[in-house]
Amino acid sequence: MFIEEQSNDLPPSMPVVKPRPLPARYAFPLILTVILSLLAGAIGGAAVTIFGQDFLKPLVGNILPADKPTSTSVNQKVTVEEESASTDVVKQVSPSVVSIIITKDLSKIYSMTGPQPFDDFFNQFGFPFNFFFNEQPQQPAPEGKQEVGGGTGFVINQQSGLILTNRHVVTDTEAEYTVLTNEGQRYEATVVARDAVNDMALVQIQNKSIPAVRLGDSDSVQIGQTVIAIGNALGEYRNTVTKGVISGIGRNVVAGDNRGSSEQLEGVFQTDAAINPGNSGGPLVNLQGEVIGINTAINSQGQLIGFAIPANEAKRMIDSYEKYGRIVRPYLGIRYVLVTPELAKANKLEVDYGALLIKGQTTTDLAVVPGSPADKAGLTENDIILEVDGQKIDQEHSLVKSLAKYQPGQTVKLTVYSKGETKDVTVTLDEFKE
Repeated sequence: MFIEEQSNDLPPSMPVVKPRPLPARYAFPLILTVILSLLAGAIGGAAVTIFGQDFLKPLVGNILPADKPTSTSVNQKVTVEEESASTDVVKQVSPSVVSIIITKDLSKIYSMTGPQPFDDFFNQFGFPFNFFFNEQPQQPAPEGKQEVGGGTGFVINQQSGLILTNRHVVTDTEAEYTVLTNEGQRYEATVVARDAVNDMALVQIQNKSIPAVRLGDSDSVQIGQTVIAIGNALGEYRNTVTKGVISGIGRNVVAGDNRGSSEQLEGVFQTDAAINPGNSGGPLVNLQGEVIGINTAINSQGQLIGFAIPANEAKRMIDSYEKYGRIVRPYLGIRYVLVTPELAKANKLEVDYGALLIKGQTTTDLAVVPGSPADKAGLTENDIILEVDGQKIDQEHSLVKSLAKYQPGQTVKLTVYSKGETKDVTVTLDEFKE
């Protein structure tokens, strides 16, 4: 779905959130095959205790008598606490953060495509149109393997050398990947799993000395909470640190690249901590040193509007891989758009919530995939899934999240509005296979 992050000698690019125009009939269709993740065991440790009063006294000094605190003394004390916590968190987490370098054999691609000025591959990395075809035809073609991009990742299992990153960072199956540590050491990396639903992937290296991060509970994150982003900014500046707050929770956005590919991101965090191209796949950390999000996308039309996948989503994916050796996700087999009161009013729908089954823009993008569990259960285009085992489907409870607790082979009861009637439908979920 996404292109790789750029290296320092190439203009950077990363997933950006696209404007969502209001469609004429059913709004912009979300082309999404519903695939669900397994519940994961809790990962993460106890919170780090940060800076007691005895530590703060020599830093604060005798600004004012202890028995007469004022707002100034309180503000200074809070500032010292937060700054000290931030520096401690950075020292703690930075050794676990790595850069992921993407390498391609450009000569092979050149020999297949020829010196065409509008070649998609080279344009996606920002090559000028006259890079190969200009007034100097004798200009040599690129030779051999070259670094063409870079992103970020972080170690989640020290013993296995397992690294979490974004799927769009390592989406190219023909590329080679190298991990560069904070100390400048390089290791060959293997992509062991790509998540078909969320923008996440797992990379592995043969090194057991890099410490792992602690994954926090992203469900406990609050708006206004201080967070720190660490990443390979612009593919050049390793372990760049930016700081901000959680600006929003549960955002549903469409993120895409500059080639027209897009993907729906559900329930992500919004943050004003600067997330630059190259930061993709890096950790978003709280002041307890716990990773609560995976930095994923930015909104290029705004300022300091970035998005991160909640850590609990990563826990489910990691647990599945460690249990099965692959990412196992249940499969329903539909395309849908979330019904909102506005959409219902504009299209004169009988209900103002649920998941409306709707086909895509081509004849092959059907609302219900033939032979899928949804098809076998009798679901059809224009049906609206209202509930999953009694859980109402709305903006706060997406269809994906509502079914996340189920595994392939399990059955689930769907409450469906179809042709003016409400009925219950039992569906047996399959395992999603790419």
